[in-house]
Amino acid sequence: MKILMLVATTVATDTRVLREATALVEVGHSVHVIGRSVPEDFVPPEGITVSSIGTSSVFRAEGTPSLTGLALPPHMRFARWVLLPQHRNSAFGRWADGAIADGRGREFDVVHAHDFTALRAGATLAEERGVPFVYDTHELWSGRPREYRPTPLLDRRERRVEGELGSRAAVVITVGDGVARALRERYGWPHVTVVRNTFPRATPVERTGGPRGLIYAGRLAAYRELETVAEASERLAGVGLPVTLRGPADPTWLASFDKKATRIELPCSPEEVTGHLAAAGLVLVTHSDRWENHRLALPNKLFHAVQAGVPVVATDVGELAATVRAYGLGTLYTPGDADALVEAAREAVADYAGLTEAVRAAAPELSWDTDGARLVDVYEGLANGRTRLDVGGE
Repeated sequence: MKILMLVATTVATDTRVLREATALVEVGHSVHVIGRSVPEDFVPPEGITVSSIGTSSVFRAEGTPSLTGLALPPHMRFARWVLLPQHRNSAFGRWADGAIADGRGREFDVVHAHDFTALRAGATLAEERGVPFVYDTHELWSGRPREYRPTPLLDRRERRVEGELGSRAAVVITVGDGVARALRERYGWPHVTVVRNTFPRATPVERTGGPRGLIYAGRLAAYRELETVAEASERLAGVGLPVTLRGPADPTWLASFDKKATRIELPCSPEEVTGHLAAAGLVLVTHSDRWENHRLALPNKLFHAVQAGVPVVATDVGELAATVRAYGLGTLYTPGDADALVEAAREAVADYAGLTEAVRAAAPELSWDTDGARLVDVYEGLANGRTRLDVGGE
C-alpha cells in the first residue's frame, strides 16, 4: 500500500512517526511523510520520503524569530499570553492547508494523520480520494497541558471536531490503555487500538554495582516535576546519585528554573540517550498530576529505560504508576514531594538487582517488537479491504 502520513512536526526528531513509518516500509508498504518545517539537511530512513510545509501564521511569517524566551516587558508578555491561542491555530491551520495541497498531488491508498493538528487534513484528503484514513493520536488532545490563557469555547469546538472526524477513521490508534479508554468513553468509538511508544529491543549493558546517578531525558519545561527534582538534587547527590537533566529546553521556563545541584545537558540522538541512561543506572520518569493527559499518559521515557535495561524512579500518577507497579519497573513517589522522591531513590538503590531483573523480564512485552506488530496488523486489515476496523476492547 502507498501510505501518506501527515504530521505537524519537523519529523527529524519525531521518533514515533519514524518508527511507525519504518515498520510499515519493512513489510512492503511505501510511506511518504508531509511534515512541518523539516530541516533541509534531514535524511529520512531508507524507503521513506518526506516533504515539508513551512511554519507561519497571521502573526509571524516563516523564518522570523519567535518571541519565546525573550525578555519582554509586562504589556508584551500579557499580549503574547492573550494572542498565543490564535497564533497556534493560525499556524497549524496554514500547515494543514499546505498539507492538503501537497497531498492532492500524490498517489496514496491510505492516509495516516498524526495527532489532532493533522486530523482535518487527513480526513479531507481521504474523503476526496475515497480511501480510508488512520487517526493516530499521541495524547488525549483535550486533556493536554495549556501554557496560555483559558479557551473554553475553542476547547469545546476542538472536542466536537475530533469526535466527528475521528468517527470517520478506519481505525484510531493511540499510545496507551488510559487514553484509549478515555476516547471510547468520550466519543463512543469502538475502533480504538493501542500502539505504545516503545523502543526496539536491545542488548542491555552489563554493569556491576548499583546506579551511578539519576537521569531525566526529555523536554525541559513546565509540568514535568523538574522543580521537585531540583529541590531533591542536593540530598540525592549526597547519597551518591547526582542528577542530570538532558534534553531540549523551553527558554522561558529555563530562565526562571533554579537548577540547584542538577546538571543540565544538551539534547542528543535517541541512540546516545540510551547510552546515558545505561551509564547512570536510574531513570527519572516524571510528570505532574495537574492535567488529565498526564494521568493517562505512558511517557516514552519509561520505555526508553526498559530498552536500556535500567529501573526507573517515577511519579505515582495514573497509567504511568500502574505500569511501573504491574511490571516492577522501579519505585514511585508522590508528585511535588521532594522528600518522597529522595526516599524512592534510596529504595531503588536498595533493591537495585531485583528491579533490574524485573525490567529485563518485561522487555519482550514492553518493546517495539510487540507494538510494531500491532501496527502492521492494522495495515494488514486495511490492505485486505477492511475499511472500518472495529477493534474495541483492551
